[in-house]
Amino acid sequence: MRAVLIAAALSIVTAAAARAQTTTETPRLQSAEVSVFYGYRFGGGFFEQVTSQPVDLDGAVAFGGTFNVPLQEDLSLELFVTHQRAHLTVPATSTTPRTRWTIDVDHYQVGGLRELHEYGTHQVRPFLTGALGLTRYASGGDNEVRFTIEGGGGVKLLPTEHVGVRLDGRVFATIIDIGGSAVACQPGLCLVRLTGVAVWQAEFTAAALVRF
Repeated sequence: MRAVLIAAALSIVTAAAARAQTTTETPRLQSAEVSVFYGYRFGGGFFEQVTSQPVDLDGAVAFGGTFNVPLQEDLSLELFVTHQRAHLTVPATSTTPRTRWTIDVDHYQVGGLRELHEYGTHQVRPFLTGALGLTRYASGGDNEVRFTIEGGGGVKLLPTEHVGVRLDGRVFATIIDIGGSAVACQPGLCLVRLTGVAVWQAEFTAAALVRF
């Protein structure tokens, strides 16, 4: 499942980049779009990364926005940012006191959105998204930034030409740690094994959408 998500996200990003460089024809484009969303993000991995302890909190409210620039009839370049803030209390242990934490997790993404015209109508438009970017997670004065892959999908509901609603579901895979070791070497060549640790989050949002 994770391999499928990563492959789908990379294919959409690659398609968006390829279309952005195409100048041989000028098809009918979508409208540029701006959306502001609010929802909930599941996954407490970042909270445990910051506190270095298991925590009884699986998610928190998230909000943010998207900006889409059309590349062709069914494909657009998407800029995406989302913010989450969680408040939690870690109980005291034999070596540490009870601690109150405020943790912020932000995703900054660039990728593509492909509308699935064959499955929708002019007013109901299902789509897939894929993006690459950075995640910042922080508490107090401590900040960490890591590489992230995002994949998802949803539907746009457009009762009018310029205003509508956008419903999204997204999955984020943030690479927290990566390492490598040489498995075998010969003159001029080494076989290297890579290992990594990822934090997974899922986000579900509803947005007000404006097209222009």
